[in-house]
Amino acid sequence: MRVRSSVFASFCLILEVLGIALFLRGFFPVPIKSSFSSKNKLSDLPPEPFTGRSPNSSKVPDPLFKRVVIVLIDALREDFVFGPNGRKYMPYIRHLVERGSTHSFVAKARPPTVTMPRIKALTTGSIPGFIDVVMNLNSQALLEDNLIWQAKTAGKRIVFYGDDTWVKLFPKHFMEYDGTTSFFVSDYTEVDNNVTRHLDSTMKRDDWDILILHYLGLDHIGHISGPHSSLIQPKLMEMDDILKKIHGSLKLKEAEGALPYLLVLCGDHGMSETGSHGGSSEHEVNTPLVLISPAFKKKVGMEKQSTVEQVDLTPTLALGLGLPISQNSVGRLIQPVVEEASLRDQLRFLHLNGHQLSYLLKDSIPAYEKEEGYEQFRVAEKSHGNWVKLVVEGNTSEVLTNMGKKVLKQYLEALRAMSAALSKQLGKYDMYSMVVGMVLVFQLLLLLLLAMPEALSSASEVDLPVSSALLSLPFYLLCLLLSSVHVLVCTSAESSCYFCSLSWGLVFGAVALSSALLCILISMAARRGAKPPGKSPSHGGVRGWWSLSELDVLLLAGTAGHTLSLSASSFVEEEHQVWYFLLNTLCLVVFQDVCRKYFREHRANIGSLEGEDYLLPSNEGDAVASPLADLGVTDAGSERWLALATPPLTLACCRLLRSLNQTGVQWAHLPDLGHWLNSLEHKIVLSLLAALSLALIYFLVQRRCSWVSKIALALGLLGVYSYRAAVGNVVFPWQHGGGNMSKGIVEARFVYVFVLGILFTGSKDLLRSQVITADARLKSRGLWEIYSGVVLLVALLFRAHNLPVLCCCLLVQTLMAQFIWKKLHYDAAQTTIMHYWFGQAFFYFQGNSNSIATVDISVGFVGLESYVEAPAVFLTVLSTYAGPLLWAAHLVCYLSSENRSSVAVGHGCYCLALLRSVPAVAYVVLVTALRYHLFIWSVFSPKLLYESMHTLLTAAICLFFTTMEQSRSFSRT
Repeated sequence: MRVRSSVFASFCLILEVLGIALFLRGFFPVPIKSSFSSKNKLSDLPPEPFTGRSPNSSKVPDPLFKRVVIVLIDALREDFVFGPNGRKYMPYIRHLVERGSTHSFVAKARPPTVTMPRIKALTTGSIPGFIDVVMNLNSQALLEDNLIWQAKTAGKRIVFYGDDTWVKLFPKHFMEYDGTTSFFVSDYTEVDNNVTRHLDSTMKRDDWDILILHYLGLDHIGHISGPHSSLIQPKLMEMDDILKKIHGSLKLKEAEGALPYLLVLCGDHGMSETGSHGGSSEHEVNTPLVLISPAFKKKVGMEKQSTVEQVDLTPTLALGLGLPISQNSVGRLIQPVVEEASLRDQLRFLHLNGHQLSYLLKDSIPAYEKEEGYEQFRVAEKSHGNWVKLVVEGNTSEVLTNMGKKVLKQYLEALRAMSAALSKQLGKYDMYSMVVGMVLVFQLLLLLLLAMPEALSSASEVDLPVSSALLSLPFYLLCLLLSSVHVLVCTSAESSCYFCSLSWGLVFGAVALSSALLCILISMAARRGAKPPGKSPSHGGVRGWWSLSELDVLLLAGTAGHTLSLSASSFVEEEHQVWYFLLNTLCLVVFQDVCRKYFREHRANIGSLEGEDYLLPSNEGDAVASPLADLGVTDAGSERWLALATPPLTLACCRLLRSLNQTGVQWAHLPDLGHWLNSLEHKIVLSLLAALSLALIYFLVQRRCSWVSKIALALGLLGVYSYRAAVGNVVFPWQHGGGNMSKGIVEARFVYVFVLGILFTGSKDLLRSQVITADARLKSRGLWEIYSGVVLLVALLFRAHNLPVLCCCLLVQTLMAQFIWKKLHYDAAQTTIMHYWFGQAFFYFQGNSNSIATVDISVGFVGLESYVEAPAVFLTVLSTYAGPLLWAAHLVCYLSSENRSSVAVGHGCYCLALLRSVPAVAYVVLVTALRYHLFIWSVFSPKLLYESMHTLLTAAICLFFTTMEQSRSFSRT
């Protein structure tokens, strides 16, 4: 069966997306959960260890605190309280830390450092899986054992105000609540006022036991303008005043002889130097934890804060309130909190914590008895029993006290070891689903490699032996074999597998697909080996297939080298350096080709080439003005020098963009040009740069549009500047002092109207050219108008200092298309790979990295008054992948403008599929080999999400390629 290269590549990419999705379903594990019972109960608590003849005492220590107030400030960094600016930002809390009755710690949050997983960690004591990053967008009710459920079951009355994620996680758990959406990051005032307005009335009442306040304003300010914004200090001082008011009310209500209160100040995660979060940098994982209570001794001076795990707060609060510890908690008691209790109560607290961790260890690790922490706990428990026996017998000697302190140290060491062992077991991987997904993507890669000579031939078709493979005996034998393996794995697996839970129809379809692909691979490999050695598989259709030029060697070696670099975590963290190096090398090789063409070829050849029309769009006829005329180029000599200047100018643009946004992981904190431009004293410079960039964007994009689209584009870009002025990023010349900031809702919607108008005009022209009339000029104009609409939308979403990135992107595209790709006769495969390289580099020029922390979620709310999930996700994804998307869109427009459009489109689509398949397969194999290493969660897991999303976008682009070509063929017939 012969199919076109574009159809074949689209089919392979769609199947690859399914394979990666199945792999992701197995790779992102289910967090550790005990299977002994659904919830812990007071009746399940173990008795106090005792080795004597008397019955063991099952007494549970009395609660330490009567009331608990938890103030969770979203994105509160550790240095905001304990750092040099702590006295300026939060003076009252800093005074309590230095002189008050407090215990202060640096609480480390585990990645992913986003809100919903952190709330789960604080309430369950467990370490959520990385897939919770996705679930963070739409939180579901939390069913596992947690502190909130335990408190409600024990009759505690809980009041909550703040982030509505709590309400979604714990429905019907709060006596009173008022939730505010956490995703509308443009608002940092009302979102906190909605919490504070309830404070006065609530603090006067006595009908609650636990009060939880979750403030979001600081996190929103970080997303908008970063941790060094002028808005940070006023917001932290506002939080400090609120804490002062709460502390004063608690002290007034403190009754003589009653249990003391506990005020907890904490953060769910920190804030990176760019103002975001989600990764594993120090500023993102280090959060302050301040415990304030009259039960603690007063400080005499500032002490260095010790480090605890964020999950340690869960067992500490549970035991402090007299509640069972959550069953899946891996945290350990913060011992200084209970150090004022009697030694017997302290040991009892540690015993309860150790008992819970030991049972979780039994359920999670098969060889739990060999674990150091489990052995230490058994020794400490036995020593504890001996100590209790002596206490019961009335022994009060000093030796007994020393013995008790020794048992306490044994317990602490055992808890530390067991907690560390459980934390390493982040979850239970579904290896069967991972292997099935990995096999599928690996088969597709081999299929693409075997079909390469035919797919890149002049016919741009692939001969797939589908019928012979499906009718062969090996196909049916493979189906039976794989079905037997599936039954064997599903019946013998100790843990549940997602692939085993699918219906038999889907499973048999997957088995048949894998068997068919394997038979097709064998047939194609046998056919390729049977060809005569002297006969080219492409029949002369591919220029230089067996003789590679310097550019071909660079493109192949660079792509392979990047794939190999993914095996090192440092190269993944700093992947932008790889792409910057490859792009610079590419420019030098292109410069060499330009010099060879214009200065080393024969004069007659130069003249003949200059006499031909190789300019875009080549199929629009002589009536269309040459784009060079718009650039001011009227003679061949000027054209030659512009071609010579294009690679150095591209290098200069790349060097400028590298300085604009510092990215990566290790050096992301260093100052860059973007920080300088965004400072308040340089707003005039940023305004001029933004205006100049928007003017150049219009000049570079409008040339191929109709006059209606040109007007819409001009008004839309003016609206972009107005929006940035409305939100305070830039200023108009007549403004003084920056004007009053607003949300820019009207201005953004004004731009959206023109974006939709341009996209509608381009789509109408494209459909007319594809269905009604085969007008190449109309088709080219429709594609470029759609492209200009995407550019306008990206300009609206980009921050003001990133507008030069968009401007340089368009400038490089224009120069390369006019003077390099056409003039040097680069084929579709070479052009596609270069577009792919530029797209990857511009992904990092935007300031992105392989960390979730660099995703700018604030762009999801441009023009929105409230959180609406679908447009917010779409705008965020579009802004994040704007670089690769714009270069892929330019590739569509460029290849579709060639005379041999169908062949070029087929080659381009096939090369895109191959470029995405090679790193995808390598990465899937890599993360499978490293699945037991803890560091992959902060490095490889975000990269895997990025790669899967990029593959999905590439599949959508190839589908657009294929659909356009199929509709064109239909209109011709």
